[in-house]
Amino acid sequence: MSSKPTRSRGARSKGTLSGDARSKSAGDAGDTSGGDPEQLARTIVLRQLTGQPRSRSELEQALRRRDVPEDVIEGVLGRFTDVGLIDDAAFARSWVESRHAGRGLARRALAHELRRRGVGDQEVGDAVDQLSPETELATARALVARKLAATRNLDGRTRVRRLAAMLARKGYPPGLSVRVVREALDEESDEDQRAAVEEFAGALESMETGVEPEDR
Repeated sequence: MSSKPTRSRGARSKGTLSGDARSKSAGDAGDTSGGDPEQLARTIVLRQLTGQPRSRSELEQALRRRDVPEDVIEGVLGRFTDVGLIDDAAFARSWVESRHAGRGLARRALAHELRRRGVGDQEVGDAVDQLSPETELATARALVARKLAATRNLDGRTRVRRLAAMLARKGYPPGLSVRVVREALDEESDEDQRAAVEEFAGALESMETGVEPEDR
């Protein structure tokens, strides 16, 4: 009687990797540094910049997660900065343009997002100054106009709160929010709606507006 061939202990089927091996393989994929921390740092930075624009601080964090020595981080990022591949001022300007156009975020929310990404105060200030008060006002009006129809079945107070809260989350100041909501509801509302706006305006103007940046 022939016996079935036995597999030696610890043997694995062809093409199968352990969890640890899979993690190592994924982490080393494309790593051509050959143990050279400077080459590793350059590779990581190039990959990060290929995916999307990054601030210098974000790149520093990515390198530290790979345990790149601090002196290598400073040297590599310095060279990338010198040739213009890392530019926090340009990053901030691009971020403001994209997030304002795509999400309707106001200066306050945009500044908050940029600071979370490690951009300096000077670069943040210069970038958000691209948005004029007139541009913010026009964007706020467009946001409220898009939201207005969905609130028509609500009572006046709820309607005002929802519209104002939407603008607050996007970083618009209380005074501007009151103005825009009042204008929108004045055009279509009855006395009850207008009274709700006026009642809410006092509280809204004195309220500290929390900003919840929209990162996604």
